[in-house]
Amino acid sequence: MRLEPTGEQQLMIDMFARFLDEHSSIERVRAALPRGFDADLWRGLAGQGAFAIRLPEAVGGLALGLFDACLLMEQAGRTLVSGPLAEAIAATGLLARLDPADAGGLLAAALAGDAVVTLALEDIAVQPSQLVAGGALAHAVLARDGDRVLLVAPGAARDEAAPTLAATSLARVDLARGEHTVLGSGAQAVAHWAAAVEEWKLLVSAALYGLAKEALRCAAQYACEREQFGRPIGTYQAVSHPLAEARVEVDAGRLLLWRALRAVADAAGAEETDPHHDPHNAPHNDPHNDSQDNAGARISDAAWWACTAAQKAVDCALHTFGGYGLTLEYDIHLYNLHAKALPLVLGDPERLLDEAARRRYAAEPAALPDVGPVPIDFDPGDDARALAAELDAFFTDRLTPRLRARAHYSFAGHDADLHRQLAQAGLLFPAWPRHMGGRAASACAMHAALDVWHEHGWTTHAQATDNIVGYVMDRFGTPTLKSEALARVAAGEACCALGFSEPGSGSDVFAARTRATREGDEWRIDGQKMFTSGAEIADYVLLLARTDPDAPKHRGLTMFIVPLDAPGVTVQPVHTFQDERTNVTFYDAVRVPDSYRLGEEGDGLRVLVASLEIEHAMTFVKEHARLLRAARRLCRDTSRDGRKRGDDPAVQRVLARGAVRVSASEVLNFRALWAADGGAADAAVGPASKMFSSEVYRADACDLLNLTAPESLANTSRDAAYINWCYRHSQVATVYGGTSEIHLSMVAERVLGLPRTRD
Repeated sequence: MRLEPTGEQQLMIDMFARFLDEHSSIERVRAALPRGFDADLWRGLAGQGAFAIRLPEAVGGLALGLFDACLLMEQAGRTLVSGPLAEAIAATGLLARLDPADAGGLLAAALAGDAVVTLALEDIAVQPSQLVAGGALAHAVLARDGDRVLLVAPGAARDEAAPTLAATSLARVDLARGEHTVLGSGAQAVAHWAAAVEEWKLLVSAALYGLAKEALRCAAQYACEREQFGRPIGTYQAVSHPLAEARVEVDAGRLLLWRALRAVADAAGAEETDPHHDPHNAPHNDPHNDSQDNAGARISDAAWWACTAAQKAVDCALHTFGGYGLTLEYDIHLYNLHAKALPLVLGDPERLLDEAARRRYAAEPAALPDVGPVPIDFDPGDDARALAAELDAFFTDRLTPRLRARAHYSFAGHDADLHRQLAQAGLLFPAWPRHMGGRAASACAMHAALDVWHEHGWTTHAQATDNIVGYVMDRFGTPTLKSEALARVAAGEACCALGFSEPGSGSDVFAARTRATREGDEWRIDGQKMFTSGAEIADYVLLLARTDPDAPKHRGLTMFIVPLDAPGVTVQPVHTFQDERTNVTFYDAVRVPDSYRLGEEGDGLRVLVASLEIEHAMTFVKEHARLLRAARRLCRDTSRDGRKRGDDPAVQRVLARGAVRVSASEVLNFRALWAADGGAADAAVGPASKMFSSEVYRADACDLLNLTAPESLANTSRDAAYINWCYRHSQVATVYGGTSEIHLSMVAERVLGLPRTRD
């Protein structure tokens, strides 16, 4: 797995960033208004190789890939480049393919920055008069006319440029009247034009990412400086949380774009090795197949997400500035307007979601651009596949009909004997280091293994909790604790629970009132814990207690391992509406040896943070993906108004939105896994992934319950029952391991640099 540009690409990014910071400064952007074009900047971009980036060396190009061009477009979006750059890059590439000899010298002029070549996005045969990006100043427009691709000289065929939303060089051109040259005809020429339009979608998506990220940076900086009621406005969650949520969605958009590029590159590679492979819409033989390998659908996904995420980001950024954001003196309005103007040349961005639905569910083909080399790789690797295969063989062999019949997603599905067998096979904690008895498996490999747990329907609750407690015991535990408790957990002979929350404090674990009083070589523990899930089967609880009642709130806390069979421990069940049991546990003069203390006395915060870092990296993407598959099957197998639900475009649209949400959740989780395995990434990638996955899971659980009603109300089929359960389960997903609000605060502070939102 690789989720960063190469070293050479980073140098290219730095080069364009320095150039654009100087030549597309906000002062230059304002000076280019209202025409929205800076001729000196345009020639400077040509000198930096911007228009040659996608062209072969034979025609004076740099022969770089579309990924490189997208990296350039991020910087262009960040600096609000004045000119139709995405259109020019796509159009010059198309011109080089259809007129490699450059008969009229137009390509050479475009590469030098002396001519502007742009792209019309609609078929002239259907829409002869179009609003064209760069149409107000373009020397030539490349357009499709039925089965021909034309080079149109706008001349008198274009209207006088009118004021536009973002003061761009948009103009209406009657392409049917313009003087034209036929560059090519037939299926291949049309496919080249269609591929250029797809390339444009990806380039604009990259620009929107750069623009949105910069808008959020400006808003965060303002929120740190602007004070209200005696404190920076960034300390208020009403300000910080929307900014953090928008940033996570923008980051997801960048990864979705990269995943689309990877999918197109893979489709091209498959076509080279298998001439019968259909790169436009794979797999082609089942229009109801929800395959995420559909490269054409991934392009539409990425473009739609970029439009919606950027709009949310700039809206949030503008709102942060309040009334000042509406004034022309502040720059944030420029980002707001440009975020709308860039993609709207194509029309309503919601059309992209409809397009994704048709490509994914109605077998609509897509002409894929030649993206060139893509260094990004979402493949977990051979080690991950090997571990998954080994675990799959284990479950296939050991899960008897009796075990499958009593399987349950929660602690209720735990089987002590199978738990021990997993440990004996080295499959319970493969990610643990070797000194703990593990295999030192990568985070990616462990993710692949957990996929197998889910596919077999076997609970991971005990494994996940034991994993957290085991790590903490190894890091902070005494030799006695490791030999007596950790050894049992590692052997699969004991299970653990977490004792953090209390009835009066909820997610504010630092407000713990459970007391631990030292008495010689022992500690006396008195109090109670809420949501001690798994305590009914567990042998130990990782418990946070207050050892110094006079210390500040975040201090005076100590962590312990408490045997749940100790005298004075009482476990009472608490049942939830998502078909899961949790517990409230009471501790009445419970005696714990000092050797069961974790870390130093009063150092509980450090131990707690270590445990929460593991818990915060959880994701619900597996449940979410299964939910989507269940809804798709139910729509395929049921009818409404005389036809199969799955054939209804409105239904396909809801499923397509679910598919892109699942994909966005996946790529954020991949980023967290990659960071855990040593890859570079922003801070708070785990909390960002957990927050996002739980929120979109909850949103889709509601949407898909509605979509499949009334069947989804009753457990009349396995899929209906699963959708029903997901709706209930998803409500608590946003609470597991800390609420979404806690994780949003982490993103706000660690990624956006906002001040703490809590004392």
